Amino acid sequence: MKPLLPMKVALVTGGSRGIGRAICLELAKNGLYVIVNFLSNQKAAEETLELIHEAGGRGETVCFDVADQEATEKSLEALLIRHEAIDILVNNAGIAADSLFVLMSNEEWTRVLNTSLLGFYNVTRPVLKKMVTRSQGVIVIISSVSARLGHRGQTNYSAAKAGLEGACRSLASEVARLGIRVNAVAPGLIETEMIQAIPKTMIKQIIPMGRVGLPEEVAKVVRFLCFEDASYITGQVISVNGGMI
Repeated sequence: MKPLLPMKVALVTGGSRGIGRAICLELAKNGLYVIVNFLSNQKAAEETLELIHEAGGRGETVCFDVADQEATEKSLEALLIRHEAIDILVNNAGIAADSLFVLMSNEEWTRVLNTSLLGFYNVTRPVLKKMVTRSQGVIVIISSVSARLGHRGQTNYSAAKAGLEGACRSLASEVARLGIRVNAVAPGLIETEMIQAIPKTMIKQIIPMGRVGLPEEVAKVVRFLCFEDASYITGQVISVNGGMI
């Protein structure tokens, strides 16, 4: 039996469900070894890994809370020792805790920003250090249409996603000469658990294409940014929203 050839390694945070799962599958189908990060839903993460294997791909699951700096550092240290480097990082982990701002609790504000912004810092910094020593790497950040199009009850979520887009542009300018590309993808309303409560009639009114997007449609844009077809693209935010803005 021939030994398995080394594969480029991708880490997808929040990869067990929804858009994260679709990204994991898309990258695995295109020859990457995919590390599926999850926080609490081990069953969903294992299902994602099973789908990767069924598609002929390879990967593993890893549990850590991106908002917990100590836990994230320990997990990433182990991953970087085992794999030597992470070639592609997709910062997908994020949560929503919608509430009118005047009624928003400190916990709702902090939890949403910590998962997106602090999580981005906690995960990206150690991975980037290794990318810098190798003068290569790709980072993709999952933002949202909410970063630029405000919605009632989402001040925390919009602030977190807008912060990520600013981080994307600044970091891209820092590391471009080192052979590292940083881009963001901003989905609109995508067929996931997060939009189940939105009436379909309302969706048709606010989206010019008259339908929600599919996780796979977001994943294909992420895949494009991860490979050499996007070799001259960095510091950009690509919207996948059916024409909302």
